[in-house]
Amino acid sequence: MALSPMVMGIVNVTPDSFFPASRTASTNEAIERGRHLFSAGCDIVDVGGESTRPNAQFIEPGEELRRVIPVIEALSVHGPVSIDTQKEVVARAAVAAGASVINDVSCTLIEVAGELGVGYVAMHRQGTAETMQVNPTYEDVVSEIAAFLRVAATRAKVAGVSKLWLDPGIGFGKTVEHNVALLAHVETFVSIAQEYGAGVLIGTSRKRFLESLGKNSLNVDERLEGSIATEAWAMLKGVSMVRVHDAEAAVQLRELLVRRVQEVVA
Repeated sequence: MALSPMVMGIVNVTPDSFFPASRTASTNEAIERGRHLFSAGCDIVDVGGESTRPNAQFIEPGEELRRVIPVIEALSVHGPVSIDTQKEVVARAAVAAGASVINDVSCTLIEVAGELGVGYVAMHRQGTAETMQVNPTYEDVVSEIAAFLRVAATRAKVAGVSKLWLDPGIGFGKTVEHNVALLAHVETFVSIAQEYGAGVLIGTSRKRFLESLGKNSLNVDERLEGSIATEAWAMLKGVSMVRVHDAEAAVQLRELLVRRVQEVVA
């Protein structure tokens, strides 16, 4: 069994991302956080200038560009950088500034990634930031999202996307039960991704559904253990990348799991 998941560290150049500790108030603070993530062992740093949490405020393209471009320019000399955006103008400027992956919660920029010759994260989201957590409903959440990701993977192949990750979008238009079902069937998404020569990205870090999985309700500052547990599960099930707030813990987890798997195989 091969186990080599990547760790994507998060840089939020925002005042309103759902995890306060991940917010950076200035360009210099964001650059410093990104450098720290690389030094902690992250394989790629994801820079975002607009929160994608439920009911997040829309950010004008000009403001989003002001937030992210200098950060990407500074960090891209230290390692791979992805741009977390839904806007084509921001994606194009970010790639010109040094980003090598577009991480798109709206799954609308596939052809842009193909044109620019960069990697792409195709994520499923039901609805928009304003509506996604208003009674999200599925007949079969796993099969419906699997079908959506197959379509996205086909589009990416036609568009010539250089490297692709499929993300079932945990927390984006899903109830707690939906999120748990997606995690329980993560191998389904890994299998689909392999058909297209792609990987799977999972993002559970600090998300709200984790508060309901323990005996007591947990606020965002108390969800580290749940984050690590779900990341371990995803890694062992074959995902290619986990997107995290807590870089040191995730990197240590990966190293521990890789060593343990190597010992078992040997």
